[in-house]
Amino acid sequence: MRYRKVGSMKVGIIGAGNIGGNLTRRLSALGHDVSVANSRGPHTLKDLAEETGATPVTADRAADGAQVVVVTVPLKAVPDLPSGLFDRAAEGVAVIDTGNYYPQQRDGRIAAIEEGLTESRWTEQRIGHPVVKAFNGTYAQDILDKGLPRGTAGRQALPVAGDDAAAKQVVRELIDELGFDTVDAGGLDESWRQQPGTPVYGNRGDADAIAEALAKASRERTAEWRA
Repeated sequence: MRYRKVGSMKVGIIGAGNIGGNLTRRLSALGHDVSVANSRGPHTLKDLAEETGATPVTADRAADGAQVVVVTVPLKAVPDLPSGLFDRAAEGVAVIDTGNYYPQQRDGRIAAIEEGLTESRWTEQRIGHPVVKAFNGTYAQDILDKGLPRGTAGRQALPVAGDDAAAKQVVRELIDELGFDTVDAGGLDESWRQQPGTPVYGNRGDADAIAEALAKASRERTAEWRA
């Protein structure tokens, strides 16, 4: 086994795009019990299910019994997620938000974010459950290709932000199992440090480089990332 095992968990993944699909592949391969959903229905996930052994489900059932849920949908789609999404999740479920606000490119104007609310805080408020921000600046292919055993020099690191210390620890351990170091990026109100346009966004550096990039971030959005 190349990576540290944290024990098999039930994981729900909502969104089967590049990030969601590759997390489905890797987490299934690591022995986790993965359910995956998208907006088009389980029948459209047949190939991914056959490839990975993951269970295709509707979005309203993706969190059933899950200890970890990954929400990886466009921000504009977050308000359309089913209500009561986490009612049947495991107690203390850790919810990972991988989302980014792309106002010009995809999502349109979201006033609260334009006025300074962090993207993940906005998502948290809409889904009604605390979130941990992770994977939002990660290249999807890296999830498949770049993982290395713990202790490897230059091991790529990912920033992780969130208010719930226990949930954040679960997420950091899962990322370690995937083959990446992590850097604590603070609480969710500090998660602007890893939003699009910041030095850490898309950064493939090790833990020291990621910590330095987080420290250099400016809260002011550049024109490319404003509506």
